[in-house]
Amino acid sequence: MAKLDPTTMQDWQVAEAAEEKRVGDRPTANYIDVAAITPTPLGEGKTTTSVGLIDGLGKLGKKVTGALRQPSSGPTFNIKGSAAGGGLAQCIPLAPFSIRFTGDIDCITNAHNLCMVALTARMQHERNYDDERLAKSKLTRLDIDPDKVHMKWVMDFCAQSLRNITIGKGGKMDGYETESGFAITVSSELMAILSVARDLKDLRQRISKIVVAQSRSGKDVTTADLEVDGAMTAWMLDTINPSLVQTIEGNPVFIHAGPFANIAIGQSSIIADRVATKLSDYHVTESGFGADIGFEKFWNLKCRMSGITPDAVVLVATIRALKMHGGGPTVKPGKPLDEAYIKENVELVERGCGNLIAHIETVKKAGVTPVVCINGFHTDTQAEIDLVKKIAEENGALAAHSQHWLKGGDGAIELAEAVIKACEAPKDFKFLYDLEDPLTTKIEKIATQIYGASGVDYSTEAKVRLAELEKDDDLKNFGVCMVKTHLSLSHDPDMKNRPTNFRLPIRDFLVYKGAGFIVPLAGAIKLMPGTASNPAFRHIDVDVDSGKVTGLF
Repeated sequence: MAKLDPTTMQDWQVAEAAEEKRVGDRPTANYIDVAAITPTPLGEGKTTTSVGLIDGLGKLGKKVTGALRQPSSGPTFNIKGSAAGGGLAQCIPLAPFSIRFTGDIDCITNAHNLCMVALTARMQHERNYDDERLAKSKLTRLDIDPDKVHMKWVMDFCAQSLRNITIGKGGKMDGYETESGFAITVSSELMAILSVARDLKDLRQRISKIVVAQSRSGKDVTTADLEVDGAMTAWMLDTINPSLVQTIEGNPVFIHAGPFANIAIGQSSIIADRVATKLSDYHVTESGFGADIGFEKFWNLKCRMSGITPDAVVLVATIRALKMHGGGPTVKPGKPLDEAYIKENVELVERGCGNLIAHIETVKKAGVTPVVCINGFHTDTQAEIDLVKKIAEENGALAAHSQHWLKGGDGAIELAEAVIKACEAPKDFKFLYDLEDPLTTKIEKIATQIYGASGVDYSTEAKVRLAELEKDDDLKNFGVCMVKTHLSLSHDPDMKNRPTNFRLPIRDFLVYKGAGFIVPLAGAIKLMPGTASNPAFRHIDVDVDSGKVTGLF
């Protein structure tokens, strides 16, 4: 692993200017995004496919790079395990990559919680001090409304018991008693800012715009108002630099920013892509979960902010997931798969392809050729594979069966060839919505054209917040970063395949002024996931003789 270490902002800006001059005239690589169909709770191998594609392109003699997201300790120690790939299609070294890595997520955790320390301390002092004593402390009264604190604390684990807490209990010197809670670190606005920032100066400016709370008069209280934005940037200084690992077959992969496109932007960083697309002929990046949320945010947020548009989009599908969408038995982590997923059932697969078709149509709306990758499992039959290929091609996608988990790059040759073909196809890239569209129009387009909803319903609280947002001129050109379940095209995780005749319920809004997003909260999804009854940490240990971590997957 390698990481650039500038010591000051001036050093960084000089180095960046020199690098921009050095690589600026180089051709931009073919840019490939890897997304997926709506997954089972087990995941369908999107990162494994990304790594397999990188190695498959390498086997064809292409100069290739990748950009993946840093694993969160939440899923690593819970259900899904590490996001380093799997089998012969993974990044190495596995243990350092999966645990701690270069510390970016720890830095985000500390920078975010430092902001919360500044906020809660300020609330306490404003309550305890009169104006004269505040002035002696060189503080101005922000008059923070304790009922309009928008931020919570963060940690990088799935801790459902911390979703809702009361802080500041005790006496006058023990803080300001108020309702609070925890979210998972990767849902922090700081992670979103890291994903979309173009350089250190941009990062610094965005951090200063984060809205932490509102005053009793309705004025935004920002990190700059709390005078904590500079210290937060100091914590974030090293995070601006992508880290470098390699695939098992030696191809370079940048690791930068984090996962969870259901509750965050869920993209690898713009910085990593800007660097990599000047260093290779083909660059593979990754978006979280299904194309309805991960690719939609890549398309309408990341590409808009980076200025780089995709030449091809890969949709990872598995026979297992298609059978689930076709009406197969419930798939539960830690439980053996039902026989329906092990034996051939072409009819079940065909019924489930409605979900696949919906995602193909989403990619085509962006004006890009989709490539359906059937991520191969040993239980798949040729008849099932042939059927999925046929349906994908009939609906305007290219299709390939890939065995990268079993065979590495050699198993991904068919996929790599399909991706090259897609890159050579005509493109007519366009965004789903204009930034000038009213907020309700943006949300409506995502809900109806991507999720398949018949319309949008707003809760009483959401209507009040919506009216406030529509009056704020600073938000006129913000994009929409939806918070929604990844287990369904709808807001309801139990609605599988391609649901129709539903309305998308918006219960509230968050505003990320630093990142430049308005964040509608759809359905009942939480910003802090929960730990399951049979989490991965039960099987993780250290061999005391070798010092190696065991049990990671």
